[in-house]
Amino acid sequence: MAVEGTAARAAAVTLIGAVLDERVSLGQISEMNNGPLATLSPSDRARAQRLAAMTLRHLEQADRVLEPHLRKGPPRAVRNALRLGVVEMAIDGAAAHGVVNALVDVIRHGKRTGHLAGLVNAVLRKAAGAEAPFADMPPQRLPRWLRQPLVQLWGRDVVTAIEAVQALPPPLDLSFRADVPAIDGGVTLETGSLRFAGPVQVSSLPGYDTGAWWVQDAAAALAVRLLAPAPGETVLDLCAAPGGKTMQLAAAGAEVTALDISGPRLKRLHENLARTGLTATVVTADVLHWRPETLFDAVLLDAPCSATGTIRRHPDLPFVKDGLEIAGLVALQAQMIDRALGFVKPGGRLVFCTCSLLPEEGEAQLQAALARHPTLSVEQPDIPGVDPCWLAKGGGLRLRPDYWADKGGMDGFFMARLRLPA
Repeated sequence: MAVEGTAARAAAVTLIGAVLDERVSLGQISEMNNGPLATLSPSDRARAQRLAAMTLRHLEQADRVLEPHLRKGPPRAVRNALRLGVVEMAIDGAAAHGVVNALVDVIRHGKRTGHLAGLVNAVLRKAAGAEAPFADMPPQRLPRWLRQPLVQLWGRDVVTAIEAVQALPPPLDLSFRADVPAIDGGVTLETGSLRFAGPVQVSSLPGYDTGAWWVQDAAAALAVRLLAPAPGETVLDLCAAPGGKTMQLAAAGAEVTALDISGPRLKRLHENLARTGLTATVVTADVLHWRPETLFDAVLLDAPCSATGTIRRHPDLPFVKDGLEIAGLVALQAQMIDRALGFVKPGGRLVFCTCSLLPEEGEAQLQAALARHPTLSVEQPDIPGVDPCWLAKGGGLRLRPDYWADKGGMDGFFMARLRLPA
């Protein structure tokens, strides 16, 4: 008979291994029909994902705790099980006996690890004796390819503050069809989003069944507020899936066309529109080749990017990326900006945004666009709740994870509104 919690922990160990060894993201794994989560119950599936993400947030600290207890490196699956156990006890405060028994069971039934069950038992019991094992350790550092340029840009104190925010589980932010209602446990942020600090079962919140709201980071929601759509305006949402910004635009009364190259991702957009009762014209196409029948009053381009601003929500990202893709992404973003400008009516506006911390995907990308299109003008944001320190030199908004650190932070973004000549 399996020990309680074994299935979820076994899956979590597999998830950690896939991220670290195969450089497959947790999101990709969750969508696999035959992946390690496929046969789990919904509760075990959610638990496995949470445990894996939590372990990846604290991998450095776990290795420091384990180092004195390991004479030589065990197989990767065993090491990942040990990491999971240390993190679960340290962060969750989980009872040692339950964690140890479950992970010993996981290793005992592994194809090539059964003989190391005793090692796992001994090491985790020793680790369990440490009180607050991570208390005197710094937060997990960003990978060198990302940390180094950010230190040069903002200094070590800022980067350390970003890392501290990324070490915490992110809050849940909601955007709404209409006025923000009062929901127990939620706090309305200065910019209008509703935030829940603790673990929340999304489907149990009031308004879920009626589609009154959708999950969307507070920083991401600012892109539509920067665009400032008016009722009846025609708006094109490029790279639209899974649809958070599309729903914001529709809720504002705009006539929305939502375009994305990915059919599977657009399926989620259709599902979100159906749940919220909002409408948009959905198009599956490549923005670099698509031609609209008419021009739009406004265009929103949330361009593909390194996603380095979303590590607080995706702790696997530093382990699956190495920065080598950035040059290609920068070139693609420039192409998309030039293409998107061709979809805008004279006198209309384009909001360009990326969920990246790197200036080459933000501030520098904006300056390059202005150099290519000298008739464009950058309009300063006028959004309620925006702190003046968020305003970027040269125009736009530079959002960082350490902003609102006392409230749980925010995703890192760059966004700017460009006005075409009339």
